[in-house]
Formats: sequence, structure tokens, C-alpha cells
Amino acid sequence: MRVTTKGQITIPRKIREKLGIVPATEIDFVEENGRVYLVKKVGPANRKHTFSKLRGVATVKMTTDEIMALTREDQ
Repeated sequence: MRVTTKGQITIPRKIREKLGIVPATEIDFVEENGRVYLVKKVGPANRKHTFSKLRGVATVKMTTDEIMALTREDQ
């Protein structure tokens, strides 16, 4: 793996999937005893992506009005 002239690296897909690193995930590099570790930050910036993998996977063929009717009490 090489560092680009802009100082960028590519995190391998297996690592990204294992750690749940998606676009806009905040990460840190931590130096300890002469080694550098990539650490995923845990916080509000990363929490909003929790359900991003599920976006667009719903298969319900209902209108918005039909879905809303299910959430309301009978009147």
C-alpha cells in the first residue's frame, strides 16, 4: 500500500466492512510505541450513518397514506 502525494491511503474493503467505515465516518490515527493505529471515532458524527446501509432496501408496495393510516389510531 502506498501513500499518495496528497497523503491519502486506501483502507482495504475487508477492513472498512469489518469496522463499519462508510463515507463520512470519522477516524483517528493513534501513535503508540512506534506503531500507528487507525481508530474509528465513536460519536454523533458516526451515529447518523447507522442506518445508511439500509437506505433503499424497503420492499413495501404501499402509498404514504396507507403507511400513515397504519400508524394512526382508528378514528
